[in-house]
Amino acid sequence: MSIEVKEVTHIYSENLPYQSIALDSVSFEVSDGEFMGIIGHTGSGKSTLVRHLNGLLKPKSGKIIINGTDITQEKINMRDIRRKVGLVFQYPEYQLFEESVYKDVAFGPTNLGLSKEEVHMCVQEAIEMVGLDFSEIKDRSPFELSGGQKRRAAIAGVISMKPEILILDEPTAGLDPKTHKEILRMIKDIHRLTGNITILISHNMSDIAEHCGRIIVLEKGRLLMQGTAYEVFKNREALAETGLDIPPVTELLHRLAGCGLNVETGIFDPGAAAEEIARAIKDRSRI
Repeated sequence: MSIEVKEVTHIYSENLPYQSIALDSVSFEVSDGEFMGIIGHTGSGKSTLVRHLNGLLKPKSGKIIINGTDITQEKINMRDIRRKVGLVFQYPEYQLFEESVYKDVAFGPTNLGLSKEEVHMCVQEAIEMVGLDFSEIKDRSPFELSGGQKRRAAIAGVISMKPEILILDEPTAGLDPKTHKEILRMIKDIHRLTGNITILISHNMSDIAEHCGRIIVLEKGRLLMQGTAYEVFKNREALAETGLDIPPVTELLHRLAGCGLNVETGIFDPGAAAEEIARAIKDRSRI
């Protein structure tokens, strides 16, 4: 599975007084099994971009190629594409609607035309994959669940269709810190178990740095930069100009370096940063 985005431009309210260019000649590729992050200030085009990847939006110009198929062409079977590309919107629990968790998670596989046995297997696997107890929760109303459980059930509804590409738009928004970490750990486990392409949109730079092998940065609809966490977050000043921060622990290292402490600034893990600071202080005391 692969994604190729080639010179994609999208315009909202074209030829009207309030016309807005949401994407401007954006190009990048995503390889099979990659875990990629997308960051950018509010209004940079992140959500617009990922809605193109399963055909919810069509570009003004450019191409979106999913595993060799240009989905911007006419007469493309979008049902097949959307089975391959699962999109989890921000606050996905708002889309829960069935009388039981089982029926909600089963909605997608059922509409794919699978047999009852196949649907059951998909539902049980998805519910267990998101860390919920299938026998305990399957018959409960989704509206009786806790906030974290609702989020998990909603994500299960997407992964029950076994997407080869999983896109998550701010999947931890509005969650408490404990549940935030649990949801991210769950997403990482799903990626490890399925080997799919995972694309994560987040405003949390620590999450992006920790989980994503590659990051793309959008600014006013254009691709500003892309690379590994180290390659992106070393551009501290350029990111600040767009209103983006770097991970807090990395910011601390930059400030310590600015005060004369000889520390490596390209570190994103708090534990590794603590070791680096201790090392630098020890080395300094020897002088």
